[in-house]
Amino acid sequence: MKIIYVADIHGAFDRVKLLLSETVADVYIIAGDLIDIPFYNMNSAINYHELQSYFHGLRVRMNKESMTIEDFVDELLDMPNMSAQIEANGTKYQQYTIRARRVLQQKYKVLENILSTKQKAQIFALPGNYDMDLKYTSLHERDLHLHWHDMQEMKIAGYGGADIWTPGIPERYVVRYQGSVVFESGGNEMYNFFKAVKPDIIVSHQPAHGIHDRVNQFGTSGSPALRHYCDNNPVLMCLTGHVHMDWGFQISENTIYLNPSNFGEVTTLTGGVAEGGFFYTIEIDNKQVKKIIFKKIVEDRIYDIADYYPHKEHWQESVVDAERYTALKQGRNFDTKETKHSHIPEVQLYNEIKQFYRMFQTEETEERLEKLQQIATLIEENVHGDIAMDVMGSTNMGLCENTSDIDFVVYVRCDPDFEGDINTCSQFKDAEKIIETILKPQYAFQIMDTIDLNVVEKSIREKDYECEMAMRFVAYRAICRPINYRFIAPVEDLLNQDMEYRTELEGSIRSYFRIFINTSQHTRSFKKYESRIKEIGINLPEAIRMKIKAYFQQDVDQQGQ
Repeated sequence: MKIIYVADIHGAFDRVKLLLSETVADVYIIAGDLIDIPFYNMNSAINYHELQSYFHGLRVRMNKESMTIEDFVDELLDMPNMSAQIEANGTKYQQYTIRARRVLQQKYKVLENILSTKQKAQIFALPGNYDMDLKYTSLHERDLHLHWHDMQEMKIAGYGGADIWTPGIPERYVVRYQGSVVFESGGNEMYNFFKAVKPDIIVSHQPAHGIHDRVNQFGTSGSPALRHYCDNNPVLMCLTGHVHMDWGFQISENTIYLNPSNFGEVTTLTGGVAEGGFFYTIEIDNKQVKKIIFKKIVEDRIYDIADYYPHKEHWQESVVDAERYTALKQGRNFDTKETKHSHIPEVQLYNEIKQFYRMFQTEETEERLEKLQQIATLIEENVHGDIAMDVMGSTNMGLCENTSDIDFVVYVRCDPDFEGDINTCSQFKDAEKIIETILKPQYAFQIMDTIDLNVVEKSIREKDYECEMAMRFVAYRAICRPINYRFIAPVEDLLNQDMEYRTELEGSIRSYFRIFINTSQHTRSFKKYESRIKEIGINLPEAIRMKIKAYFQQDVDQQGQ
């Protein structure tokens, strides 16, 4: 079973959509803070927050802190001889609260529409302190709060909310967090729930005491009850969030604790913005965690940051991407500071169209992606040297059928002193044998090209504008779907550090790309993609149809100039 775990998406719905289209897993878990603000503009949020602060102060002075602000305001407005100011502010507050509930429900509906596109996987959501109770929303069937699910003979159970009042969110609608009550008293709802269910995997927005719970300037903030339960019961994993900067992997009493940091952008305590995009993939077999990979999604790229795997009865951490790992460790943004690659117009249109089609990704596509990932893993384990692939055609678009073949580019690193045809280097030949062994019995496939990353890297460092292999690398990286991207990522990062060089290569390949666009085979492919989504009852939106028209019109426009 493969689990993808994210936390604190804070309204980054487009990023969630991208994650679903770019990854394959059996289970997706989103642990809390699904929403950013309960309004569509920041001014409304600020005004509501100011009114909340006003009534919170009044509530404290009147010793009414046991009431929600909404109930407190309702009570005030029912009192005779109330001041005009309180009456006016109370009426505004009631109106804002009604709007907030309506907007929240609309936002959850949008998120549900996105999640429902991933039909093959199970997707669960947990409310955080920025959320309303999900049982009143479109996400109610995915709600993990006080619910458990049996997945491959393993129980996954959740408890949402947090022990904090979150300004700007209506108190009336949030989860009543009862995970900090002294568990010996018998009144700790979270502890009693887990004790009754006996889950193998716990999902909690608020962390356990002493693990991933340290907030700068404020100290620890986790739940003693959650920590006590995990320390004294056979819990395989405890997945938490909430505290964005105290992220990571930790083991206590044989329980693995994971906090992936924030997935959506968040405002930091110092007033900055943390870029986010982090998540974990977890591989479980026979009730044992086999491997955990810490990842980051940036636009349409997924970077492997660090691996965690058992070795001689201990878990090992292997940092894959030292720059992104160190930046997060130091609380620095990395990718928002990088200059973004600016693709040629044809490529930009192609990728926008591709992202639309991937919303309807088929099970046949995911089967092929899983098979290619299996190949990459087998080569890593059994062959000297890694391999990566860039997928083309219908697998790239996400619209494979049973009869669809698989077209892809292979990336290797031949021996540094190798000269000659790349398809004769030992690294490629060994990889080719495994590719054929895995794919031939089930799929028609074609290796469209082979790229030696050593050659590409050398060309980038030497600014070789005439290197055809570097040009092809730029072209594939602009439009294709990677498998085992960690093998390619350092080279593309190096390329993006010299945007003048990359832009020049893009200009060199642009004429070839225009020829490719207007081939009859490429035109037929787009007609095929449209017919495939029509078969599932989806008509091509006019906006996408116009982009496709503009995409194929590019070459005509250029010729007319």
